Amino acid sequence: MQITWAAREFFHNENVSFFYTFSEGKHKVWKPCTTYLLDQDYNSGCLFKTEGPTLAISIRNSNGSEELFFKKLKADFYIKPSPPENVTFFWEEDTVTVSCNKPERNAWCLRLELQYKSKFDKEWQSRTSKCCSVGEQGFDPRKCYSFRVRLRRLVPYCNVVKYSSDWEAETFWMNGTLLDSCDDDLTPQSKRVIVLSCSLAVLLMMLILLILLCKWQRVQMSVLPAIPDPKYPFADLFNDHNGNLQEWLDKNDHVVLQTKLEYEEPESITEAESQQEDEKNSDKQGPLEKIFPFSGAAEKNDGKAAEIACLIPASNTAAPIAGFHILMNDDMYVMV
Repeated sequence: MQITWAAREFFHNENVSFFYTFSEGKHKVWKPCTTYLLDQDYNSGCLFKTEGPTLAISIRNSNGSEELFFKKLKADFYIKPSPPENVTFFWEEDTVTVSCNKPERNAWCLRLELQYKSKFDKEWQSRTSKCCSVGEQGFDPRKCYSFRVRLRRLVPYCNVVKYSSDWEAETFWMNGTLLDSCDDDLTPQSKRVIVLSCSLAVLLMMLILLILLCKWQRVQMSVLPAIPDPKYPFADLFNDHNGNLQEWLDKNDHVVLQTKLEYEEPESITEAESQQEDEKNSDKQGPLEKIFPFSGAAEKNDGKAAEIACLIPASNTAAPIAGFHILMNDDMYVMV
């Protein structure tokens, strides 16, 4: 048994002594405490072996000559049970039954308490039954559960204090299989599914980023078009003249002039030829030599169609039409 007291509160600055006895009758044999519990070098408790159901205790001064406290009590009403021994789990579908060894004495005073929770639960679920078996159902075979058990004494029939044993070592179960921890409940198949899902997610993200990058480049080109680099169309300006614009213009002035003349010469020649032809043909007179009407058109169509005729001019003849002179040759026709 272990009995403690508030040494500094009730026995201020005094190191008291403890005596106990399990004897009943007038001639009691008091035994001194051999194993004291200390609180800042003061005796605050005693640990001793139980020898019977009735206990008498006496707290005295340091030399044991004066009694400071006395009490007689039933030792069985202050019992803290030991942890359950040989705990076994029996699974049947979604139901589990937990059992332990039955104590030799007063088993009817004990209750077996089972607590469990899954890795997704924050609070423990509790189930209590008579010693020494307890069952619970409704467990999900896909979840991992943590289990722990302990023994409790009945109050007030067997104990005056709600004493329970320490918890037995926690165990982890999933669908009837004992695991080292709930972190190991991932099966190889689920691991492969997780790896595959992560890989697909990474590929999808890369594809989305690639599409966004292409669209961003298009938007950037439309909003901020690229400025052409002048060194490519003017390579000789930068390569031969090191960007000296005046030197490059002096050297390439005849090239620019020649290019301008090349664009102007065909137009000048055409205008000169046209003027010469007009002068030659202005001296010539004469009506059109032949006018051949479309007989079919004249016969079948109305008067408007009859006005359309095919003019066959003579060689190098200028045909006056609506005040304009058109130079014609043997291979030209005019529809009027």
